[in-house]
Amino acid sequence: MKPNTQQLAELTTQVRRDILRMVHAVNSGHPGGSLGCAEFLVTLYQRLMDRKDGFEMNGTDEDLFFLSNGHISPVFYSVLARSGYFPVSELATFRKLNTRLQGHPTTHDHLPGVRMASGSLGQGLSVALGAAQAKKLNKDNHLVYVLLGDGELQEGQNWEAMMYASAKKVDNLIATVDLNGKQIDGPTDKVLDLGSVKAKFEAFGWDVIEIEKGNDIDSILKGYEEAKAKTMNGKPVCVLLHTEMGNGVDFMMGTHAWHGKAPNDAQLEEAFKQNPETSFGDY
Repeated sequence: MKPNTQQLAELTTQVRRDILRMVHAVNSGHPGGSLGCAEFLVTLYQRLMDRKDGFEMNGTDEDLFFLSNGHISPVFYSVLARSGYFPVSELATFRKLNTRLQGHPTTHDHLPGVRMASGSLGQGLSVALGAAQAKKLNKDNHLVYVLLGDGELQEGQNWEAMMYASAKKVDNLIATVDLNGKQIDGPTDKVLDLGSVKAKFEAFGWDVIEIEKGNDIDSILKGYEEAKAKTMNGKPVCVLLHTEMGNGVDFMMGTHAWHGKAPNDAQLEEAFKQNPETSFGDY
């Protein structure tokens, strides 16, 4: 039985604790974007995707997910572990030498759940398109999901992929853009203004769903059910997910400063007070 909204919320709190603990332990990593996408990835893996038990790289007969903005690996690793792909205890090895949980996801260590290396931004949409087309060739009616950062859209390869997706009618794909308005050097509109992301995707021939409350689980569920209903209709689908970088930790919210900065001991304790222990337990 899939978890209800309350259970998803509790798991999201646990994932936030995992993220904070992981980056604190090695004094490196990217907590801001990870915290902002916690509700989305928990909901995606626990409720939205059709997943098989175990992990096979070919991914036949199940929905697939690709993480393009690979620097938010802490949330990805936590959700994968909490979804049964590998032991939760392995989260303690994050960013340590000769372990499978590197700062950016890699495939050569064969970590279950990781389908592409995503240390270099701008490539995930292209990979997801290939997987989606492979499913069509194999008469596999499952969906392919991919997550992109909004700052990542400044990479030109994304726009080639967007044009290709609509021209080839890749309609079994749902691309999500994490619209938190921030990147490593500051607000996206100051670094390189994206203008209307919705208008751009629509101009490229995509159907677009906008979720204004991207950190609200009910809004995520409603928005993605609408997005799924638009698939298999001749157009690729984009979800614009408005999130808050650092969500759930008040001193990390509203700023780009925590894009790639770990909390110190006192800050970790304060963050834990805002995200108390859950029934899932810490690793």
